This record gives sequence, C-alpha cells and structure tokens, in this order.
Amino acid sequence: MTKFEGTISDIVYANEKNGYTIARIKTEDFIETITGYMPGISVGENIEVNGEWTIRESYGRQLKVDSYSIVIPSTAGGILAFLSSGVIRGVGEKTAKRIVDKFGIRSLEIIQNSPEELLSIEGIGKKKLQPIIDSFNENMGVKNVIIALSPYGISPKMSMKIFRKYGESSLDVVSKNPYKLIDDVVGVGFKVADEIAKKSGMGNDSEYRIEHGILHILKNSINSGHTFLPEYIVKAESYNLLMVEMEKIESSLFELCLDRKIIIEKMGEINIIYLSQYYKAEVDVCSRLLNLHGSEHRDVLIDIDQEIEDFQENNDIFLAIAQKQAVRAAFENGVMVLTGGPGTGKTTTINSIINLFRINNKKVVLAAPTGRAAKRMTETTGYEAKTIHRLLEMAFDTDDRLIFSKNEDEPVEADVIIVDEASMMDIFLMDSLLKAMSTKTRLILVGDVDQLPSVGAGNVLMDIINSGIVTTIKLTEIFRQAQESDIIVNAHRINEGRDIVSNRKNGDFYFINRENDKEIIEEIKSLVSGRLAKFYNVDSKKDIQILSPMRKGEAGVNSINQEVQNILNPSRGDRTELVLQKRIFRVGDKVMQIKNNYSKPWEDEKSTDSGEGIYNGDIGYIFHIDKENKNLYIQFDEYKIFKYKYDELDEIEHCFCTTVHKSQGSEFPVVILPMTWGPPMLLSRNLLYTAVTRAKKLVVIVGMKKYLNHMIENNKNSERFSNLSYRLSNSKLTDLYED
Repeated sequence: MTKFEGTISDIVYANEKNGYTIARIKTEDFIETITGYMPGISVGENIEVNGEWTIRESYGRQLKVDSYSIVIPSTAGGILAFLSSGVIRGVGEKTAKRIVDKFGIRSLEIIQNSPEELLSIEGIGKKKLQPIIDSFNENMGVKNVIIALSPYGISPKMSMKIFRKYGESSLDVVSKNPYKLIDDVVGVGFKVADEIAKKSGMGNDSEYRIEHGILHILKNSINSGHTFLPEYIVKAESYNLLMVEMEKIESSLFELCLDRKIIIEKMGEINIIYLSQYYKAEVDVCSRLLNLHGSEHRDVLIDIDQEIEDFQENNDIFLAIAQKQAVRAAFENGVMVLTGGPGTGKTTTINSIINLFRINNKKVVLAAPTGRAAKRMTETTGYEAKTIHRLLEMAFDTDDRLIFSKNEDEPVEADVIIVDEASMMDIFLMDSLLKAMSTKTRLILVGDVDQLPSVGAGNVLMDIINSGIVTTIKLTEIFRQAQESDIIVNAHRINEGRDIVSNRKNGDFYFINRENDKEIIEEIKSLVSGRLAKFYNVDSKKDIQILSPMRKGEAGVNSINQEVQNILNPSRGDRTELVLQKRIFRVGDKVMQIKNNYSKPWEDEKSTDSGEGIYNGDIGYIFHIDKENKNLYIQFDEYKIFKYKYDELDEIEHCFCTTVHKSQGSEFPVVILPMTWGPPMLLSRNLLYTAVTRAKKLVVIVGMKKYLNHMIENNKNSERFSNLSYRLSNSKLTDLYED
C-alpha cells in the first residue's frame, strides 16, 4: 500500500452517480494520476490517498485508491485555492478572495458555523447566502460521512449511496442498526451489513441479525429461480450462516411470519416458506389463470373446422393435425399453451391463429418478454409485437420502483393476447400481465419448454403445462423441409439425449475438435477472421455470434470479447477509442444493451424520425465517440442512434461473444459455441439446446467432445422450488398462520 498527501490539480473524469473519479494530484515532489471512488473531490482540495500502483498500457502509472480522507486546508493560500475551485455554488474566484481577505484561516469555520457573517462580504446577499450554505453542507456532509464510515470497512462508493439515503443521519443509522441498510440501500447485502455490525459491536444473537439472515437466505434463493424454500432448508442454512441456537431461529421465523414478511404454508408433509411478495404473485397467477380457464368464450360463433379449411385453401398451406388442434383450441379456450421444438411449425400455427381471429374482427395483440424476441415475432408474423413491459406501459413510482399503468383498473384492450418465448417469463411478469387482462380476453402462451427457464423466479410455462389444467398443444412432427437442416435435427437429438450428427458435406452443423482452451480460442479467431465469411457469404461482425456458457475463464465471454475485438475491430488511427474502467470502447465495436431503458431517446440518422426505448439484449455498433463532451453514440436496428453519457456505459457490454442466457429470444445467422470445462450447472442439455436453436444457417462447435457429450447427457437441470403447478391442480391451500 502507498499513502501520500497532495492537492487535486485536475479532474479528468467524474461519474456523478457513483463517484468514480480519475484525477491528477500534485505533491511537493511529483504529479500523479489517481483513480477510484472519490465522490465530490474538487480541484484545489487537499486529500490523503491510500492505494496500490498500477500500470496501464495507454495511460502509464496510476494509483488505484482504496481509501482517502479530506485534509482541511490550514493556510490562507490553501483555503483560497479550495474556495476558488468552484466546489461551492455561488463562490467564484473573486468572492473566494474577498472571503479569505476578511476571515483568513477562519474562512471555512465561518462558512460552517457562522455563515450569516458572510453577509458582510461584497456580492453576498441573503438570496445568495442560502445556496452557499446548502452547497457547503452537502459537499462536506458526504465527505464527513465517508471519513466516519471508513473504520467500518465501507468503501467511498457505498458511503455515497448511504449518504444519499440518510444524509446527516447516516452514521447514526449505521451504528444503531446496520441491517436497515439492506432494505434501503441498493448494493448492501447481508454480508456487508453483518461485517459492519461486528465492527460496531452488535451481538451475534441480535434479533435484527437473525431476521435479516433468514431473509437473506430466502432472497438468495430467488437468484436460483426458487419462489419458496422448504422450511428444513431455511433452518439448516440459517444455522450455518448465523451460528445461533435453533430456538432463536424458530422464534425469528415466527416473528417474520406475524409481520407478514414471510408466508409459511403446508405442502404435503412439509412446511414451505415464501417471501410474502412471491407468495402473493404465485397465488394471484394461479387465481387469474383459473378465472381465464373457466371463462366462457363464445364471442366467435363460427364453424371453426370449416374456417380452417377455407384458410388453408385461400393461403395455399397445409396444417397438420396438431396444428389444427391448436387453432381450434385458441378459439375454444380462455387460455392455452402452444409448445414445440424447432421445425415443428409453431410459426405457421401462430400466423394461422392471428389471421383467423383478424378475419373474425378480433383485436390480436402480440408480445414477448424481451426486445429481441418481440422483434423476431414482428418479423415472422408481419404484425407489431411489443415487449410485455411496453405493452403494460411500464413506469416508475416516486420511490423509483417499477410499476405498470395497465392493470385491473385499466386492462389492455385486446380480444386475444399472444405471448411468444413464454418460457422466459418469471412469476412477477406473468402476474403483471394477468392483472392487466380482462377475463373476456384470450391468452395464448407460445414457447419451447426445453429451453432455459426464466432468469427470474418461477418455472411458469413448465408449471402451467404440468398442472394439466390448461389446454396444451405440443407440436412434435418435424416437417420435411426442416428435416434437411442438421441444426434442427441435432436440436431434437440433443433434446432426446442422443449424439449429434455433424460435419456432413454441405451441412449446416460442424464440430471442430480442439484439446484445450488456448487451441479453442485460436480456432475461433481463425473462423471469425475470414474463413466463415468467405465460405458462407456472411458478415463476420454482424452475422456471426459467439455464445459461451460462462463469463469467466479463457473461453468465457469476457476473455473472448477482448480477443475477437482485436481481430474484428483492432486499434487503428482512424478509429476513436475510449478506455473506461478497464474496458476499451472503439468505434465499430459490437455491443449489447443489458438493461431495459424505455425512456432513452433515439434519432434516425437518415431522416427526422425519433422515438424512445432500448431493450435488454438489443445489439448495436458504436457509431461515434465524442471525447470533448463525454458522449458515445451507438447505432441499433440499422438506423436508430442512441447517445450515451460516459456514466451510462454500465448499460452496455461488448457482445462479439455473449452468454447463452443473454441470447434467449434471439436468432443469429451463424453461432459459434466454445466447448470446454465449466461448472456442472452450466454444462447442461437445455443450455446446449438453447444455444443450438439460436442459429438460422450454421452452427460451429469448437472444443472437446467429452464436454459436448457431458452436456447432452446432463439432463439434471437445477431443481426449482416453484409451487404454481401444484397450486393450479389443488387450488385450496391455507396458510399455517393467518391474520
């Protein structure tokens, strides 16, 4: 560790949201660059920094700051430099000089403790005084909190978040009940709060600690897709985490239940425990699905079989028996599921359902869980499809929580809602959609249950099918044209646990054997550098998508992105580039939006069109980097240009390579899949199946056959504790504890 004191001479970059700063610091002997989370530091300010030296190829030596403290200027010259820096609103160089000329080394003390004395300074009246006081207190407040919280092991970045929530009460909250931070401050989890509690002397058997430990275990389970946990698991994990008597854990469970923070329910012979919001979502989904299922839909009085025959003749198509059953079921049921693998005719069936409803003057609304899936649905049907979030008119309340304008009071206006890629819907999204539906509206869920389940909690589509309550049509026949594609054939073979067929002459599915990660990466670099583009007439950057099961490791997303960026978009004099937080952004880079941002504006580079909205999973290309104004421009969908400020680039990641999970709902002309060791939970059959079914023209797997075989054989998907199927089949369940 290196420690020294100096004066901030320049702020190179400052992220106002999280406090990440790049600055130049001047000492008596040298001028150096420092980087780290240092919110609110200003030119002219004296600080003491503590950190490690790093060497950056483009920028040379920098000090990565782990902690810092403010050194209050003690000389008139130092105070003048501080006040002249612009850190306090309303105080410029002239005003700063007048203050220091009058009060000398007492200037800062006067501003903090006797600000009314500033009224004697020329140019400072009552109207100007209050902004000076507010600015000084705000500026010094966050710095004082950072210094005070430092002994608790809280980073400057986290201290800034805490200060924004509690202000001057920050230290009081942290010292009395640090577990409150878990509920109030994004990014503070149980482990952080527990460490703070230990340093503040709070006992291991504190009720706050035990209750938040239990809630931490339940919240953690959500990340694995569970909507509940069996009580015996909650107790065992709570004991291992907290190391307190079981009696105290059981007492806290009872208290949490009385406070309705958790719900305990009987399922068969065991008790199961929900976080209350997940319990409510699951119960509501069950109730609303049963209402839709039980509603009579006799608003289309037609001979459906004759309509199907006429439709086939008029459109020169032929529907198989199961496809006709699906069309019939769509008209006869309030809710139905259409499922099936690639090549089984789901798209033809959906289009037939849409057009027959439209022929009968019914309003059909199309939706999908992601922007990419909605775009695909638009392309395959010829009608506009929206993300479910946009369909429900997403907004945020005063506490910045997600809400939907469409709900029970203002439902979506539609006779039929068709949702594609329904396997990606979690319990909360399904709950929100059903709330916004009239019982007179039909719901048609379309999806492939053999793909990866939703990222969020629940196993909605599978549970609905397994319940046996909702009419489900599964398409299994692979049509003759689809049988000619090795991609489709192999997708079904993988799903059946059978070995793949590959490397056939003029085929569209290849396996290239390579024995280690280094060889795999070199082969992938060779493929994208021109081999595939030459033989398959594809654009290496736009048409080829590398999908990896994992992010870390030599064959993971992060490493491959760096390697392929240097192949497809290398550093050149005519390409502007930006290095920010260990990432290189370069004009021409292929990038992905990783958060939904429905209010982000865009403009058409070729016309006067404009609009707003960018979605998680959307892929674009860096169009321009404006270093002077710290803006980066990205082109999506061939014509939409979005402007990103530097502090918004946490919404963007490179995607020459992306994860299989991120690719759900998308299709690409060519997919390359590195095949190497990974965690067992990632080397699964449904992940391989999902990756393969993302490709339209060509799949190339590069790697070790033993891991490919392992993925095909590994059908042990991580078990999800989800009760929707049981709840649909047995709709009378009672809480163990009732109000």
